[in-house]
Amino acid sequence: MRCQPRYTGPVYIWSKNKQHCLLCDEAADGSTPICMACETDLPWLGDHCECCALPLPAAGLTCGQCLNQPPAFERVIAPWTYSFPVDSLITRFKHSAKWPFGHLLAELLTQALQHRFDDDLPRPELLVPVPLGKRRLRQRGFNQAAMLARWISASLDIPCDERLLLRTQDTDAQQDLNAEARKKNLRNAFALTPKTSLKGRHLALVDDVLTTGATAQALARLLMDAGAARVDVYCLARTPKPGEST
Repeated sequence: MRCQPRYTGPVYIWSKNKQHCLLCDEAADGSTPICMACETDLPWLGDHCECCALPLPAAGLTCGQCLNQPPAFERVIAPWTYSFPVDSLITRFKHSAKWPFGHLLAELLTQALQHRFDDDLPRPELLVPVPLGKRRLRQRGFNQAAMLARWISASLDIPCDERLLLRTQDTDAQQDLNAEARKKNLRNAFALTPKTSLKGRHLALVDDVLTTGATAQALARLLMDAGAARVDVYCLARTPKPGEST
């Protein structure tokens, strides 16, 4: 007995579908749904700190904070500054469940990472998304960092572990706090899954935006204390210092 009807007509193949730009609705130039003009106009991160990716006035520099207090993570990779239209796309992805915007940004981040791997960036063994608190996960319905990590994992063939890190406390939203308050807010907020072995491993944290770096620092320190050899941070956008524009 056949449960599927016989069909001899043309089959819709997504990979051959003509893409349109998600920003301007013009025809896209390739398989990624963004046209060349809109991609060029994105707020690409220029000169920045070699460690935390903070925007700086010249290339090849390390910011004062990273020199005075070297972070637990080795390097932050972020294609853009957190400004229009990337800030709007991220906000709509996170808070309005506009997943195509998140997927587009993840595709472009993946391309940027592959270029860096081809150059000199060491390739990590595992992608680890920043965990979301249970309360915020119920409200939002998904963890945007986990979705980004899944998309990057599939494209770059790097394993992803969404259960390695646990958020043990529902903390206040970080965007409402200053740098010092962010650090206090994250004390004892994270933990590792029991019996986790990270000795000698190279990991990459995945998140949407890096602001003060407090979350990345807390998680990287936790992973390094557990035996990791190196922790990098992959995110969509980096904010400038408060009061500075890019």
